[in-house]
Amino acid sequence: MMQALSAAAPAAAQDARAPGTAAAPGVADGDPAAVLPRQARTVRDTGLDPRFVTGLVLKTLHAGGKTPLSVLTGRLRLASSVVREVLQGLIGVQQAEVAWAGETDLDVHYSLTAGGQRAAAGHLAESRYVGPAPVTLAAWRAVLAHQSQRRQDAARVGRPELEALLHEDGLEPAVRELIGAALHSHRPLLLYGPSGSGKSTLARKFARLRQDPVAVPHAVLVNNEVVQLYDPALHPAPLQPRGLDERRSVDARWMPSQRPLVHLGAELTRDMLELRPDAAAGVLRAPHHLCANSGLLVVDDLGRQRVPAAELLHRWLAALESGQDHVAVPGGPTLALPFDVVLVLATGQAPEAVLDDACLRRIGYRIPVGPLSEPSYRALLRRQARLRRIELDDGALDYLVGELHRRTRRPLLAAYPHELLDRIADFAGFAGHAPRADAHSLAQAWSSMFGAAVTTNPAIPAAANGGAARGDAR
Repeated sequence: MMQALSAAAPAAAQDARAPGTAAAPGVADGDPAAVLPRQARTVRDTGLDPRFVTGLVLKTLHAGGKTPLSVLTGRLRLASSVVREVLQGLIGVQQAEVAWAGETDLDVHYSLTAGGQRAAAGHLAESRYVGPAPVTLAAWRAVLAHQSQRRQDAARVGRPELEALLHEDGLEPAVRELIGAALHSHRPLLLYGPSGSGKSTLARKFARLRQDPVAVPHAVLVNNEVVQLYDPALHPAPLQPRGLDERRSVDARWMPSQRPLVHLGAELTRDMLELRPDAAAGVLRAPHHLCANSGLLVVDDLGRQRVPAAELLHRWLAALESGQDHVAVPGGPTLALPFDVVLVLATGQAPEAVLDDACLRRIGYRIPVGPLSEPSYRALLRRQARLRRIELDDGALDYLVGELHRRTRRPLLAAYPHELLDRIADFAGFAGHAPRADAHSLAQAWSSMFGAAVTTNPAIPAAANGGAARGDAR
């Protein structure tokens, strides 16, 4: 659900924000730039140690040689006033010099002296990192607090929004009520049911309820370690680009993003829960569950990971309660980093078979997702056929439900219509004609899914076979 907010933040409210702090909750929904902290104008405003900022400038000049001021500010994501402040200090100690000057203060190129080259080499020996200046851990915590979906005044899921999202999924009213209460509470929830019942698709759909933009830092400085957080694959650009062209007054060390949706499955291992050193880049890569901050973390196939489900859940549930997760640096210390997500779990097993009683008590809601009712299953197949522009014979749909499903006792699971129609399109494409969902093509797709022995030469009702005959006549 998108929170109803003003179209643009008042200028006075923007000016009142301290550097490195986010817009107050409720500012400018749909205006991505409004969620970004105010630009730092001085080295002190960045919150970083002056020596650290100086080292970044030296290393950037070392990598680029004679470099325009505009390129320096772009690479460091810092205001020109901050970079000039550092450069003036470097010029004063004869580690940098003006290599070329144009007609304006911004049209200046800088380079390192021999002393500057030696100083840059010393900083590179300490850290290989060259890139956007990180933000402080305190600044990141403050922004996450503003963006938290767990705030008391945060937008809550209501019935109209949930009905609009789920009205085509065929879920029973009681299940929709459970989902609504769980999402309204912002507590962790567990979806369980047979494989193919649509749990994973349902879990990912929850991300559509909150698509307001949030701010994500490129990197955070923690105990003199640079932790990289921003990942374009996990932090897509906001749906509304308005406001992004005029961002000179905001802190470019932060990127506007949709609330992230991070999906983890059976591939999850213990090492994926910790910080990963990238020696070449001089950074620690944040684990995916921390990249999900301010968004939705979906853990699929719970119980199939190489980490025991109880161990994983005890860690994350404790982290959600405390607001931080303790992540390890291989061969180094453990860092306490913020953890604030909406946690959705999905499993094909019985909850009691996956989690112990202590975990089950701490999970907010356990929600069964089972087979669809026959009317819902029929409606889903019709809708998906329409979306794929595949003509569907009503008689063939009777054959699918009344013959194939009933004879094989296969439940009416939400995954089947999608898979059957995709296979019908595959066979039609290979044969060189338009796909048509008649009894013959459904039987063929069914056989390819479950084995030829399941349905060979099916007795197709005459009403259903009419569509197949028409298809053969073309």
